[in-house]
Amino acid sequence: MKPGPRNLITDVAGLRVGNATNAQVKSGVTALIGDEPFTAAVHVMGGAPGTRETDLLAPDKLVQKVDALVLSGGSAFGLDAASGVADGLRAQGRGYQVGEARVPIVPGAILFDLLNGGDKGWKDNPYKPLGRMALEAAGTSFKLGSVGCGTGATTATLKGGLGSASLVLESGITVGAIVGVNAVGSAVEGSGPQFWAGAWEMEGEFGGLGGPKMTDAGFEPSLEKLAGEATTIAIVATDAALDPAQCQRMAVAAHDGMARALVPSHTPFDGDLVFGAATGAKPLKDPDWDALRIGHAAATCLARAIARGVYHATPAKGDTLPTWQDRFA
Repeated sequence: MKPGPRNLITDVAGLRVGNATNAQVKSGVTALIGDEPFTAAVHVMGGAPGTRETDLLAPDKLVQKVDALVLSGGSAFGLDAASGVADGLRAQGRGYQVGEARVPIVPGAILFDLLNGGDKGWKDNPYKPLGRMALEAAGTSFKLGSVGCGTGATTATLKGGLGSASLVLESGITVGAIVGVNAVGSAVEGSGPQFWAGAWEMEGEFGGLGGPKMTDAGFEPSLEKLAGEATTIAIVATDAALDPAQCQRMAVAAHDGMARALVPSHTPFDGDLVFGAATGAKPLKDPDWDALRIGHAAATCLARAIARGVYHATPAKGDTLPTWQDRFA
């Protein structure tokens, strides 16, 4: 396996990503848009999730494909971001056909960033217009770090951020991940600078420092972030032809990548969630083994994407935590 040409989730052909950021609020929205509707699934392992329209992603539900997936800051307020994306898609003539009506299918998830030093005294919820802006900004190239849903994200000891990574398998299938890193746990071992995900790094993409030394492997976690102030939300995607159940298995496997990169992860105070997305462009030649390899690639991509999100975070006025670059670059 090797990274795709961009080392972004948009190496999966047919997918675009748009980010919208409000620097004053210190929050934002990230939208994954399909050129065509795509198969999607979800798996939640954290104890405090916040979601929209995730029930319809179950394999037994009527609607089998979605138009977009949305990751947003803002806690429950951020769920409104998906409405902005849906409005924009409807204006484009997109959506599930019901008689003469079209209803864009836009599941979403949120992370908590309400105590990160930004101005949260808004009169009108800013997330719906941010969702529309993210849709309009969608393209195949995008920045990492303190942008989109990662704008105000934090971890236990450092600023979090928006991360992404990709892999191309020997079969030619592409897998990618995008993530808003906002965790109770830490992305670095001890006081750093080594990333927990260092063993999975490729081509020096987050500093080339190698894996953790494991000198403090028996540490007992402390709760630097208060309960309810976290959640890491992600999407893993592939161009393989996966049905909804296979797509969900990919999302399940991808959670291993979260556990490799954030310690601890999947806590009662995180709403850790992974969406799976499959465009269906490439049939599986050996369904069982291809599914295994895709799941492994999804976990590897997500671990790398988490480290990249923290590595690329940039400082801003009023920050409550330093960036990795501030501490270690």
